[in-house]
Amino acid sequence: MTHEPSSSHPLRVARARQPLSGAIRVPGDKSISHRALMFAALARGETRITGLLEGEDVLRTATAMRALGAAPVRDEAGTWRVTGPGVGRLSEPEDVLDMGNSGTAARLLSGILASHGLTSVMSGDASLRKRPMKRVMDPLAATGAVFLAREGGRLPMAIQGRADPAPLDYCLPVASAQVKSAVLLAGLNAQGETRVEEPVATRDHTENMLRHFGAEVVVEKTPTGGRIIRLKGRPDLVARDIAVPGDPSSAAFPLVAALLVSGSDVQITGVGLNPLRTGLFTTLVEMGAALEITNIRTEGGEPVGDLRARASALHGVDVPAARAPSMIDEYPILAVAAAHATGPSRFRGVEELRVKESDRLSATVALLENNGVRTTVEGDDLIVHGTGGDIPGGGQVQTHMDHRLAMSATVLGLVAAQQVEIDDTGFIDTSFPGYLALMNSIGAGFWI
Repeated sequence: MTHEPSSSHPLRVARARQPLSGAIRVPGDKSISHRALMFAALARGETRITGLLEGEDVLRTATAMRALGAAPVRDEAGTWRVTGPGVGRLSEPEDVLDMGNSGTAARLLSGILASHGLTSVMSGDASLRKRPMKRVMDPLAATGAVFLAREGGRLPMAIQGRADPAPLDYCLPVASAQVKSAVLLAGLNAQGETRVEEPVATRDHTENMLRHFGAEVVVEKTPTGGRIIRLKGRPDLVARDIAVPGDPSSAAFPLVAALLVSGSDVQITGVGLNPLRTGLFTTLVEMGAALEITNIRTEGGEPVGDLRARASALHGVDVPAARAPSMIDEYPILAVAAAHATGPSRFRGVEELRVKESDRLSATVALLENNGVRTTVEGDDLIVHGTGGDIPGGGQVQTHMDHRLAMSATVLGLVAAQQVEIDDTGFIDTSFPGYLALMNSIGAGFWI
């Protein structure tokens, strides 16, 4: 059965009464946490994972990998140990795989399920069941796997996988790290070379982790700014320990709050700095943010550093469409920063927002408009007309079970003249366990 929230957790947010200050660490990177559990299950031996995000989304992945024959166990120190049977050796699950609210887990896992000789059924909560899976079904069907889903390729979805999947050669029609990763995961159990071409470089955690576990991966840049990824099939993946860095998407919320609340000075330690994930940081600096990145190092194949954000007078910016893949999850909180800035901001090519946990484009527009901030949508571009810090507030935010919209709304409330009402915050823990308490530790003053 899928898990549905039994009751809502509304929140009323008032303007911050004091500057935000202190040093914090955000939970582990969600994208890397999902992949760590999946790759550990596909590798021979025991992998130890430290810093794993223990939000509901990632715990759904842990449960799914357990159902497929791996053995993820958490010890008292918070380290996860996963004993993997190896590529091609997963077991058929006895029950429906419930992925909760996690589109990342569902799409990536589809690649694994399609390329193993087992039958499975995947479902999720009400929000996930509305999200399109056809974008992964279509390329994965070329392995020989058979998919049966609801109209539009929506969950629940049954998959009859292939024990001898065909290698794939796929050119992504739009940039999507999830689709790319699903194809590469399917290619692990295929004889020969799997090739994926993406029009724009997307987050490369999957490629990094493939190498970390011993797979042969070659990446070539195309003349148009895209990339071609080649994976040699049937590698012998061997267990390797993983240290998961702090999630830059989670760091975005206290970071932007510190930039907007007058007098604030906040440090966020141990944040992942993968260059294909840091578009928000680049954009905020262009807007005039006092943002410092120090103590840069490499952990588990990923760059990591410490952030310091101080209150800043931001100005509008024009964000190119080519930057969207490196910050696709951060547009709602960037829209809040743009609302507080002076002058208009234009976010180009954000069509991917229409197929996230909610229609994030429409929901972000409603978040701002309901609180007195004018917006314009022109095709796939979003224009936010900055208030110069005079956000009226006073509106109610419909979150549509989208954790990033809910957190963005909390930040908006901290700098709005009138209280902002959020219909539900109960599902924030799916990606950021303890978010409200952590924000209160630096002075947010949320009434929880």
